[in-house]
Amino acid sequence: MMDLTLSKPSEIVKLLCERLRKERLFRQMTQADVAARAGIGVNTLSNLEAGRNVAFESVVRVAMVLGRTKELEALFKPKLDSLDDILRYENSANRHRAKRKPKNA
Repeated sequence: MMDLTLSKPSEIVKLLCERLRKERLFRQMTQADVAARAGIGVNTLSNLEAGRNVAFESVVRVAMVLGRTKELEALFKPKLDSLDDILRYENSANRHRAKRKPKNA
């Protein structure tokens, strides 16, 4: 497993795109196969594998086709190590914008 802590975003994108392509090839699927099952265009999948910007939903769709939803589930999973963390996380969903101060104040 590679430690991505000190990597640049472009390096992480390149690595993940290479892994995506290898996973597709390992499953002996063409870009057309994956794209059709994911409900996206072949060009979108090609762009994704090349590291070009695509919609995040397209990434999710491809991950689902390749059976990688568990990895997505862990992507932004909160790290809750204490009761305080849990309470803070639960309360963060209830946050509201602060009211604006009047212009004359």
